[in-house]
Amino acid sequence: MKKYFITGLVTLLPLAVTVWVVRFLVRFLTNPFINLVTLLTNRLPISSPQLVHALTEIFILIGLLLLTFFLGLTAQKFFFNHLIRFGDKIISKIPLVNKVYKTSKEIVKALFGSKEKSFTQVVLLPFPYRGAYAIGLIAKPAPQTCSETEHHELISVFIPTTPNPSTGYLVMCKKSELINLNMKTDEAIKYVVSCGVIQPEAQ
Repeated sequence: MKKYFITGLVTLLPLAVTVWVVRFLVRFLTNPFINLVTLLTNRLPISSPQLVHALTEIFILIGLLLLTFFLGLTAQKFFFNHLIRFGDKIISKIPLVNKVYKTSKEIVKALFGSKEKSFTQVVLLPFPYRGAYAIGLIAKPAPQTCSETEHHELISVFIPTTPNPSTGYLVMCKKSELINLNMKTDEAIKYVVSCGVIQPEAQ
């Protein structure tokens, strides 16, 4: 008999303690707002005061959770942005490193942060000499001074190399010399990387 009683006590006591702790935390968190929220929940078409009180506590807990999440998100973004700006200030004061960092940051912004996407149009152009053709990706219009010097509108085209497409050639050529291809950018890169073994899918 004693053995069964102890077994039941060991089983029930942790559950009772857990319920008591949870109930204590709920009251601790909701008591400061209970009167204010009760003014709203009393308007609900519910006759049971116990149910109204329970709904009031649930609404308060949900509101506290949303408020905590919003505050955490705001604080994290503010702190992260502040940390980035602080890091930029430090790096900008380091000779030579600041030049590399600034250039890299501008490149990343141009590739991923610009609303006008680059390298979306695949073209065929004569390279490295007329009669031979290379696959290129249109980047942006060439600098205005280059177009004015040539007296023609020039287009900047990146020609990836095989088998490492992260390196290549940047050429500026007339728009009339470019042949637009019905080919996706990833298919063009696969073709270059595979040294022409992987053929693009037929469009």
